[in-house]
Amino acid sequence: MGPATKGIVAGLAASLLAGTALAEPQVIHAGRLIAVPGEDVRGPSTITVDDGRIVSVVDGLQPAPAGATLIDLSDKTVLPGLIDSHVHLASDTTGNAGLIEDMVRSDNWFTLNAYVNGMKTLRAGFTTVRNMGDGTGSTEALSTAVADGLVMGPRIVDAGKPISTTAGHMDGAVGLKPDFRPMMDAAGNTCDGADDCRRAVREQVANGADVIKFAITGGVNSRIGAGLGAQMHMDEARAIVETARLYDKKVAVHAHGADGALMALELGVDSIEHATIMSDELIRTWARSDTYYVPTLMTVNSYVTRVAAGLENEAPSVAEKIQWRIQITGKSLQDLVPAGVKIAFGTDAGVWRHGENADEFRLMVENGMTPQSALIAATLNAADLLGLSDEIGTIEVGKSADIVAVNGDPLRDVSVYKDMQFIMARGTVVE
Repeated sequence: MGPATKGIVAGLAASLLAGTALAEPQVIHAGRLIAVPGEDVRGPSTITVDDGRIVSVVDGLQPAPAGATLIDLSDKTVLPGLIDSHVHLASDTTGNAGLIEDMVRSDNWFTLNAYVNGMKTLRAGFTTVRNMGDGTGSTEALSTAVADGLVMGPRIVDAGKPISTTAGHMDGAVGLKPDFRPMMDAAGNTCDGADDCRRAVREQVANGADVIKFAITGGVNSRIGAGLGAQMHMDEARAIVETARLYDKKVAVHAHGADGALMALELGVDSIEHATIMSDELIRTWARSDTYYVPTLMTVNSYVTRVAAGLENEAPSVAEKIQWRIQITGKSLQDLVPAGVKIAFGTDAGVWRHGENADEFRLMVENGMTPQSALIAATLNAADLLGLSDEIGTIEVGKSADIVAVNGDPLRDVSVYKDMQFIMARGTVVE
C-alpha cells in the first residue's frame, strides 16, 4: 500500500468505520435457525455472541442476561453469513468502459471503489468474499484495512493480480496498439515459460496474495480473436501450481474450454471458475476429483444488458463470445451437479453489479441445484474452498459471529436472499 492510499484509509476510518464488536454480549432470538446448512432446521433458538464470537447456541428463546443486548429476530429465519467465492471489488465496469476506467482512474480511486463495492456486498448478506484479482492491488489494501478494523467490509480472501501469459485472458494490453503495452504491462502479472511463471507467483505472494489465480484459457472479454480454449502450456501451468503450493497457497483457475479445465484438474487445483465448455472426459475426470466448480452464472445479467445496449463498439470477437455465453450459461452446472462435482458459490460480481450477488441463487436452482444445495455451496462448501471452515460457514460455538436473517423460508424460496433483514459481520451489526 502506497503512502497516498494509506492516507486515504486512515482518513476514512472515522467516517466509514461501522463499529467494532460491542463490549457487552449480544443475544439473538431466532424464530427458525439454519445453524448448519444440510442439517435439520431448528425452531426458536438463542444465539449468544461475545467479542465477535459465537459463545452459545441453545434451543428456545432464552432471556438475555443483565447487560446484554437483545436482538429480536423471532419472526425471521437466521442462517450463517453468505460467502461469495468470486468477486472483483475494485471494478464495476466491463468491455470498453472498463478499459477506459483502467486508463483514467488512479489506484487510490480503485481502493475507494473497492470499499464502496465491499459495503454493497456486505449489505447483501455476504460477509466473506474471495476477490479474484484486480490490476492495482487496491483490494489487498482494503482487505488489510478490514482485517485491522480500520473500516467495515466483508472478510476478504484476496488473489492479488491474476496471472496470465502474454496475450492471455488477463493480459491488460491484449488487443491494443503495441504502444500501450509498456503502460499496461506495469501490472506485472504476465509470464511466459515455466521459470517466468514461477517468478509471477512469487511476486504475488510477496505482495500479500492469499490465493493464486491464473487464466489457463481465453475469456469472454478478451479483446483478441483467439477463442476460449487453452492458451497456456502445461509446463507453465504446472510451474504456477507447484510454486503456489510451496507457499501453502490455494489455486483458482479461470477456464472456459474443456481442454484447459482438464489441464487444471490434472494439476489438482482447488477451484475452476466458469468452465462453460464441457466434454464427457471432463465430466468423468471432475467427478473423481476434489476440485470445486465455481459457476459464476450471474455474469449473464451483464451480457444481456450489453446486448440490449448494442454491441457495435465492442471488438467483434468479444461481441460474438457474449452472444455465445448467454446461450450456454448454466449448461455446465446441469452436467456437473448430477455427476457429484463439488460446487462453491461465486458470482463474478464486478462483471455484473455488486450488491446483487443473491441472484446467483436463482440461476443455480434454475440449472439443477436445490435451494438447500445452493445454500450449502454458499456456506459450508465456500468456507472449505477458502480454507476457513474453522471460522465461518456455520453458526456454531467458537466461530466468527457472521450471521444473517431473512423473511420466509430460503429452503423453499431463494428469492428471500434478495431482501436481507439483518446482517452481523464478526459480531458487528451492519446498518
